[in-house]
Amino acid sequence: MHSLVIAQLNPLVMFVIIGIVFIFALIFFAVFARFISLYIQCLMTGADISLPNLVMMSIRKVNPATIVRAKIIAVQAGLTEVYEISTKDLESHFLAGGNVPNVIRALVAAKKANIDLDWQTAQAIDLAGRDILEAVRTSVYPKVIDCPDTRKGQMTLDAVAGDGILLKARARVTVRTNIHQLIGGATEETIVARVGQGIVQAIGSTASYKMVLENPEMISQTVLNQGLEAQTAFEIVSIDIADIDVGENIGARLSADQAEADMRVAQAKAEQRRADFTAREQEMVAHVQENRAKVVLAEAEVPMAIAEGFRNGTLGLMDYYELKNVQADTQMRTTIAGTSLVK
Repeated sequence: MHSLVIAQLNPLVMFVIIGIVFIFALIFFAVFARFISLYIQCLMTGADISLPNLVMMSIRKVNPATIVRAKIIAVQAGLTEVYEISTKDLESHFLAGGNVPNVIRALVAAKKANIDLDWQTAQAIDLAGRDILEAVRTSVYPKVIDCPDTRKGQMTLDAVAGDGILLKARARVTVRTNIHQLIGGATEETIVARVGQGIVQAIGSTASYKMVLENPEMISQTVLNQGLEAQTAFEIVSIDIADIDVGENIGARLSADQAEADMRVAQAKAEQRRADFTAREQEMVAHVQENRAKVVLAEAEVPMAIAEGFRNGTLGLMDYYELKNVQADTQMRTTIAGTSLVK
């Protein structure tokens, strides 16, 4: 009975075993077909990357084709003889988010151009977000930057010379990359800002706009000698004044505005003095009216004093008539004097 059951199970077991072997064979051929081309390339170029290592790269989420091509370029260019660049280093840089082919091409370009650049520095620059290949190219072929940057809407650098004339300048700055200051160094925007500031300052310190128009290289040389590339990722090769246009006379306009402002101030002060004099005049008129009122009050007391003199006997009737005659004579003289004045 037991042997009968085994006999019945043997075909099934054999079928399962054959199926498993077939599946493993398919997997092997699939892996072999995927990596055989890369492995043959490694063998033919001396890249020294084994087939199991290629398989492990896929398991580690590393693109084998990228690593193989980068390693082949490094070997063929002789980078492995100068720098210690292993397959593990390439994989580590790839996993860190770096651009492995870009770094390798940059090292090849630097080696051909005799630029001092090693693998550690190159991958650090790449991981910092800078384009290391573009930096090497700029070191070999200097780059020209417009100042000011017209892409931001500013077309000219406006500066006023010592005589008050506005000058509108445009400059072209030639720079090349400073590899050793690329990490942490300021970008092109800093170069443009510093050069623009230097040009405005140089024009402002010039006595006359004619000197700038006659000798524009004096401005560029003055700016170039200020060491504007400090703490930047570039080295300034030259600063060339591309164009200078004469604007309005800012000094004359400011003088006219100042004169108008002074005139307004003087007018305001004159109005203030006139208002003070008017107020003083009104005060004097009020004072005169006050004194006249006092005179009227004093004249009103005269009849009372005369009556008091009659009662006390200090004033006689003849004295009173004599006083009346004097008053009449005075009134007549006043009337005659007033009539003659009218005539």
